[in-house]
Amino acid sequence: MTTVRRSLAYSIADSYVALPLQLIGTMIISRLLTPQEAGVFAVAAVFAAFASTFRDFGVAEYLIQETELGPEHIRAAFTVNIAVSWVMGLLLFVGSPFAAEFYRDPGVGEVMRVQAVNFLLIPFGAVTMAYFRRQLDFRPIFLAGLLTNLTTFTVSTLGALNGLSYMSLAWSSLAGVVVTVATSLWFRPPGFPRWPGLRGVGRVVQFGKFASGIYVFGQLGKGAPEMIIGRAEDMAAVAMFSRASGLVELFNRTVLRAVTPVCLPYFAKSNRETGSLISGYLTSVSYLTAIGWTFLGFVGIAAYSAVRIFYGPQWTESAPLAQVLCVVGAVELVHYLAKEALVAVGEIKRSNLLQIGIQTSRIAGLLAVVPFGLVGACWGLLGASVFGLFLSQSFLSRALGLHARDVLRSCLPSLCVALFSTAPLACWAVVERIAEDNFVRFAVVGGGIVPVLWLLALRAARHPLWSEILELSGKVAGVLRSRGN
Repeated sequence: MTTVRRSLAYSIADSYVALPLQLIGTMIISRLLTPQEAGVFAVAAVFAAFASTFRDFGVAEYLIQETELGPEHIRAAFTVNIAVSWVMGLLLFVGSPFAAEFYRDPGVGEVMRVQAVNFLLIPFGAVTMAYFRRQLDFRPIFLAGLLTNLTTFTVSTLGALNGLSYMSLAWSSLAGVVVTVATSLWFRPPGFPRWPGLRGVGRVVQFGKFASGIYVFGQLGKGAPEMIIGRAEDMAAVAMFSRASGLVELFNRTVLRAVTPVCLPYFAKSNRETGSLISGYLTSVSYLTAIGWTFLGFVGIAAYSAVRIFYGPQWTESAPLAQVLCVVGAVELVHYLAKEALVAVGEIKRSNLLQIGIQTSRIAGLLAVVPFGLVGACWGLLGASVFGLFLSQSFLSRALGLHARDVLRSCLPSLCVALFSTAPLACWAVVERIAEDNFVRFAVVGGGIVPVLWLLALRAARHPLWSEILELSGKVAGVLRSRGN
């Protein structure tokens, strides 16, 4: 657990150091680009993200779960990563004119062509980063993330200020990839294989063809709203939805992106050493829901304030969308780590089928209600998330023997914590409607009250997370005392 906590500390630091830069960058870009311009990049980014999941091809997961990892396994993974990544980059470049024509905007193709260059570079850092994750060595990953975020913030902001419009975001992503690859090469361990190899490629491909499906279908479902809305309506509508989902994404950036990279190696290590990961999985669910439900509850209540502060007055139409999407995020959070748990025990096919079921329902829900506008699309996603919750529980029950009553028992204290923390704010919002004259006051006062109530609720409910906070506080206090002496 000491190694896990150290890794988690670096991973959390990575997210929290990056967060201010990302928030400030978003605030600047949202005020410099119009909804139409932001929508162009959002649509193109979906294609790049979708190609990126193919590019990964489960290589990182293969390296993490491999029982006896040797040089030939690493060389084989490098070979597969290069081959798939370069093919995806070529397809992205060749497909850019067709995407531009389909969405009736040449900017989509321009962004895609720049993003295609990323795929030529990424393999030279991806395998090394996966090795660091396997070793639970998150220090190089933290430093790479810090330098990359500084670079993308600088390039995107300067580009937008100099009139590059949506292309400022495209060039910033390329600059970020260059920095990430350079950092991974700098920290590469002595003796780490430098060249690809063919021996063992078949084993990587065998694993990757199932593992990649998990993330391909996951990304397809994640990007489906922008792709469907962009065709059914226009780029401005895509941007409104993207800004609404961006508020939910704040939780992903602050918590999930820090926790998820640690969970898969933690689950895999637990399974190798004890033969079970149910206890660790339930603890993870308990921690995530305790943090996430309170955060999403606050954001959902204060959506107008959040949109107005982060994005500016031209984006306030996205506030009602954000409120529904916060509920979607809260439902999905219960079994957010299901795919990592299934991969950790070698249930690649089952994890693949789970993703297919979840994302198919997500796309179906969108297609069924998108004629009713953006709010209808959000309600369609909510219905799909409820279906995904029951489907995930069914798969985990069969694969791990995880009972629904155990999940409910883990989540119940988190629900009490979230309700206690956000109820006063919800009452205030009912009595005094959030508008232009009070949105700053509501955000500042609410942002101060909710964390205090959250800590009190954790203690009163004797939530497992409270003991972690006490232990962390004790260690920080000890370090401060030692430095003071």
